[in-house]
Amino acid sequence: MTAGSSSAAESTRSMGRVTIALAARQSLYHLPLTVAEHLGYFRQAGLTVDWVTQEGGSKALGSAVNGQADVVAGAFEHLFGLQQKGLSYQGFVQFGRTPQIALGVSTRKGGNMRSIMELKGAQIGVSAVDSATHWMACQWLLQHGLLPEDVSFVEVGTSTSVVEALRNGTIDALCNPDPVMHWLEQKNEVRILGEARSLAATRKVMTGDVPGACLLARSEFLIRQPEVAQALSDTVVHALKWLQTAGPADILRTVPPAYWLGDRAMYLGAFEKLRESYAADGMFDTAPVLNAWRAHARLMGYGPMGRPALERLYTNVFASKSKIKFAA
Repeated sequence: MTAGSSSAAESTRSMGRVTIALAARQSLYHLPLTVAEHLGYFRQAGLTVDWVTQEGGSKALGSAVNGQADVVAGAFEHLFGLQQKGLSYQGFVQFGRTPQIALGVSTRKGGNMRSIMELKGAQIGVSAVDSATHWMACQWLLQHGLLPEDVSFVEVGTSTSVVEALRNGTIDALCNPDPVMHWLEQKNEVRILGEARSLAATRKVMTGDVPGACLLARSEFLIRQPEVAQALSDTVVHALKWLQTAGPADILRTVPPAYWLGDRAMYLGAFEKLRESYAADGMFDTAPVLNAWRAHARLMGYGPMGRPALERLYTNVFASKSKIKFAA
């Protein structure tokens, strides 16, 4: 970012404008943000949000690192890679407590496949390499005695174009968030071989609880713009509070029809599978962070990181205030 554009950005932010980068914007992964947007919670908090939509979490992260976004909405595990690169980022409000991802094999290619072990040599579609869909696919492979090198990963994004990639045979299997995976399962396009939607299923593959989606930003931004960070935390926790009691009619009134993939019953079914996976109050817990680090470090070959260093990857300063404000 040039000095001139940086100055313009500072001026804009002072008026309550913030840029958020994310992937799979229309997915249930980001439902709390969708709720906050369409119920006017951002506006109530005095914020105008500009969205930078990417096809994969690693690309959304790149938008922030390159100065195109202030905040990233994405997987907590991105913070581990940023720390390894010497970049100071923190998660400041959590809105998911499972990865909310599933792995399915094409019924055209593997109609009789029953085990992930049978994926050896397969072409697996992921949103992007070094994104949550890629990492979760690798975790399932490792759990079943395969290595990531035993398959080929194909970047297919998270939009409905993944359906075409599956149907035309570009990929043999797909790892993606809902509602796409649930829709493909209901249409008998994929057979689910692994999923980390519920708490129980997540504990099975990750050997414990892990943090899910969160908002993260440079530590410098959180220090320089605490009022913006607090407003963002407030909107997320407000949306999480709303989701705790939202019924089917509430969801359909709030979520734009374009997000339903043409089938509102299917969308509601996907939401019910994920309902418990949304965070209750926006707060991070140390134990799930430690567990996520152990799993991610094994996968990426990272060296040891002490607990104090891991705890610097997140802050509950903002979410704790939001929790009190909304009694979440």
